[in-house]
Amino acid sequence: MSALLSVQGLTVSTGGKTLVSDLSFSIGSGERMGLIGESGSGKSMTAMAVTGLLPANISVAGSIVLDGQEVVGTDDKHLNRLRGVATAVVFQEPLTALDPLMKIGKQIGEPVRRRLAREQAHAPRGTVEREVLDLLDKVALPQPERIANAYPHEVSGGQRQRVAIAMALACRPKLLIADEPTTALDVTTQAEILKLLDGLVRETGMALLFISHDLPVVAQVVERVMVLRDGVALEEGTVGDMFANPAHDYTQTLVDAARMFDEALGRTGS
Repeated sequence: MSALLSVQGLTVSTGGKTLVSDLSFSIGSGERMGLIGESGSGKSMTAMAVTGLLPANISVAGSIVLDGQEVVGTDDKHLNRLRGVATAVVFQEPLTALDPLMKIGKQIGEPVRRRLAREQAHAPRGTVEREVLDLLDKVALPQPERIANAYPHEVSGGQRQRVAIAMALACRPKLLIADEPTTALDVTTQAEILKLLDGLVRETGMALLFISHDLPVVAQVVERVMVLRDGVALEEGTVGDMFANPAHDYTQTLVDAARMFDEALGRTGS
């Protein structure tokens, strides 16, 4: 069976500097993969390349086939048919990803309407509003009606991230890209969001590309991990193999740091 996402020889560059170099990986339907690396490793650049969201001054070479469609070199008109349908993105900071001047319910309603139009479904009056409330309920937000009528700044950071996840789910994508979705959150809220994402991926059967600098965080929601450094893939393997027998010194450093952190908190099991 062909992969839902196939990245072959991806190279991203700008101003004579290579940001991602000859990167290749694939994700099958329903599969979960993590990209891990420190700031500047190229992991977020890779995610933006997959969705065709990189600015014009950044050059992309290689091949990215998403749901059977080539992304590299394809214009926005055609890419818009893939966005939300084949893939959707949850960004690191929902306060900047959400429109501050639009109520939350209306923002979630837009991709719902887009999906209904694509499906050419006859939507009785109130369908969009009901789906918005259902989505807010699905991401475990209390009082969905109140949240729908609020502006982004009127809810907490954790609630905003749940709203961003609801928006991503609105078009029922085949691949969810989570780009450091818990980095800006406190530890307790981070754990709640990870549990939510894990449950939603299991429930919907969608694939997941989870991006983070934190190996233990990634390990909670994916099966397979690729380690990036300076735009180059150092190694790839299952989460278990990565913790038990990392092949690269840099990966060993990440594992050791994670274990030291757990020991400092009195936790074991990493």
